[in-house]
Amino acid sequence: MTESTEGIVGLLPLLLSILALLVAVVALRRTNAAARRRAARRVPANLDAVARAVSDLRVDAARALRHLAVVRYDAFGDMGGHLSWSLAILDDEGDGIVLTAIHGRSDTRTYAKNVADWSSSTQLSPEETEAIALARR
Repeated sequence: MTESTEGIVGLLPLLLSILALLVAVVALRRTNAAARRRAARRVPANLDAVARAVSDLRVDAARALRHLAVVRYDAFGDMGGHLSWSLAILDDEGDGIVLTAIHGRSDTRTYAKNVADWSSSTQLSPEETEAIALARR
């Protein structure tokens, strides 16, 4: 073998390695491009589903009874300890109930009153009105 033949034979594996590397790079780019196209087709559908779920959660949260306030007081002047209380439990629209327990010497009376739009159709005590106002904050 001559020197030039040995040089060509020595370069042949190097050239084949470079060619194999180029083929691998092209294949990798095609695979990545195909994966990006598939992901791009899926993302809008997923985003729409997520947006709908968030919207549904906002509606549910608005209807949740999450505005709470308690007012403790002495219903009768001769008793201490603030054993009587009024509890307002309302949603974002101001709909819900007010529960009141009036503690006396011999018994405790409990009342429940409907609330719509931050007010009630039945007469409210000052403590119940205060509980609704505190819950509204």
